[in-house]
This record gives sequence, structure tokens and C-alpha cells, in this order.
Amino acid sequence: MNIVSSTVLRNNLADTLVEISHKKDFLLVAKRGKITSALVNIDFFEDLIALTNKKYQESIKKAREEYRRGEIFSHGEVFGEI
Repeated sequence: MNIVSSTVLRNNLADTLVEISHKKDFLLVAKRGKITSALVNIDFFEDLIALTNKKYQESIKKAREEYRRGEIFSHGEVFGEI
């Protein structure tokens, strides 16, 4: 099973994110020996969401198409000046 401790995850976050995005669908995260959460590949997550909400899946597809066309907002445009 794909389980990692929160300490190992914290110390290796960048490598773990690469592993999730390229090799695995999900990774379970344990804190003090108890599984408390999970990291999931975005494609896997979208599949899970699609099982419960088709409109959400359609919005993801639309957002990805907009992104490919360069229709994006900067951080400042979305959140304003901090």
C-alpha cells in the first residue's frame, strides 16, 4: 500500500508530488501511525469527482481548454494587491 508519514512527506514534498503525478494515483498520509489524509493525482481526483457530479467534470474540461488558449488571470488580478 502507498503510505507515507507526514514527516517524510514534509521533508520530500517536491519529490512526492512528482511521484504522485507520474507514477501513482494516490498516496495515503499517516500522522502518528494513523492514516489521516491522502494526496491524489489530479486525473484520479477528477475521476472521483466525476462519479458524483458531471457538471463539475464539465467545468474542469472547460477550465483546461481556457488555460490551453492562454485565457488566464494573474495572481494580482484574482486576489488584488496584498
